[in-house]
Amino acid sequence: MASVWSPSALSPCSRIYHLSSSSNPRGLSSFRKQNVFCCKSNQGDDKPSCYVEEQLGTRRRGFMLELGLAAFSFPAIVSDAVAKDIDVPEGYGVYKDDENKYKILVPIGWKIGEGQPNGFNTITAFYPDTASGSNVSILISGLGADFTKMESFGNVDAFAETLVSGLDRSWINPPGVKAKLIDCKSSKGMYYIQYTLENPGESRRYLYSALGMASNGWVNRLFTITGQFMEEEKDKYSSEIEKVVSSFRFT
Repeated sequence: MASVWSPSALSPCSRIYHLSSSSNPRGLSSFRKQNVFCCKSNQGDDKPSCYVEEQLGTRRRGFMLELGLAAFSFPAIVSDAVAKDIDVPEGYGVYKDDENKYKILVPIGWKIGEGQPNGFNTITAFYPDTASGSNVSILISGLGADFTKMESFGNVDAFAETLVSGLDRSWINPPGVKAKLIDCKSSKGMYYIQYTLENPGESRRYLYSALGMASNGWVNRLFTITGQFMEEEKDKYSSEIEKVVSSFRFT
């Protein structure tokens, strides 16, 4: 018997912050790009309208896209072949992407959206069934030949500091978003970074990102897995989202 994700409407507008790289030799300094991904379901429409905004410093460009929604089945008992390196707790299923060769835990009942907007390889987002600003998403972007492993960007401490400081705009007048690094670590070829973003007059947003690199046989690609939740949802979603992000594995 399977638990099925329904292809119904996504939760009201949720932002997904991704930090992506360019493939120039400057490495660390290129990690200042912020992608904001916002979905809002339309009444009576199977496909939610979505807006992707790319922000590099103070410059922005945006475009509309539609996400194709799909239903996925999760066996109540996950086979050893799928879950051999993932501990699958009760209430979770394993989402496996055979094309991009990764798998990740996802709470049963969450919805999924996928898109391929211009400038990105793929974006996959996982949402709670209820209206929420919390979500987990996976962005896959291409890299240049000079980037062969995460250490190509520097060690995790320098990488995290440069990445988060590149988002901070609290020093300008008038002040913009305040970004603060909470923690970072490196494990098994992945970088894990916890930080917060807070726009003036808005609730603090917590983000937990895992970044890793893998080749598709032609080019190296950066996988950015980002979970986020708002201050008021911290008790409800923080543990769940950290569990999902930490479960990401290449296959």
